[in-house]
Amino acid sequence: MANTIDGAGRATPLVLVVEDEPAIATAVAHRMRAEGWTAEIAADGITAVETALRILPDVVVLDVMLPGLDGLEVCRRIQAEHPIPVIMLTARDDETDMLVGLGVGADDYLTKPFSMRELVARTRSLLRRVERSAQLAARQSTLPTIVSGDVVIDRAQRRVSRAGAEIHLTPTEFDLLMTLATSPRTVLTREKLLAEVWDWIDASGTRTVDSHVKALRRKLGPDLIRTVHGVGYAFEPTPGS
Repeated sequence: MANTIDGAGRATPLVLVVEDEPAIATAVAHRMRAEGWTAEIAADGITAVETALRILPDVVVLDVMLPGLDGLEVCRRIQAEHPIPVIMLTARDDETDMLVGLGVGADDYLTKPFSMRELVARTRSLLRRVERSAQLAARQSTLPTIVSGDVVIDRAQRRVSRAGAEIHLTPTEFDLLMTLATSPRTVLTREKLLAEVWDWIDASGTRTVDSHVKALRRKLGPDLIRTVHGVGYAFEPTPGS
């Protein structure tokens, strides 16, 4: 993680706030600093890309509607150069917009107006997940690759391919796929997935699980993850695996 160091020598998470409304940007940055984190602000898309690639923050809080480049293009350009966790802020509670955001590399999203408490909780959760993913990758370096038909999940390299073609997944999408694939044919509730992948205990976020599953299906095909209506999801190994 691209932490800064405080006066006591402790690592401090660095958050980049990308928001063109000064009042919102200032309020978010102030709240992040109140949590003990370092916060920088960018007010337009071009500056956001340049700043993100220069300071390599631990998390980017990114508004979708920006002057210059919109948030989707900002996210796409950042992820193409250096994968950085992104929480998108959108004024529209539209699942298509959310799926597009996830498709360009966002890890999470909040719709405006949002509570500052929830944004802090999502940011803290994402910071924990990134740190946990790094620890898991180290432990999984000796674990066998998961092969299900033409789907290959390399746990050590955190890479996924299908029919020989590599599929780009965000860190959150990979963690979700891994959680499902390591318990094949087992139905996992949305609440359990939230706890395991997002490190949340608030069931109000179950729509986030649904959106990420849809994003996985769009990238990997509709046959790998089975919906159990009213319950959750299960990974279905492909024939011959």
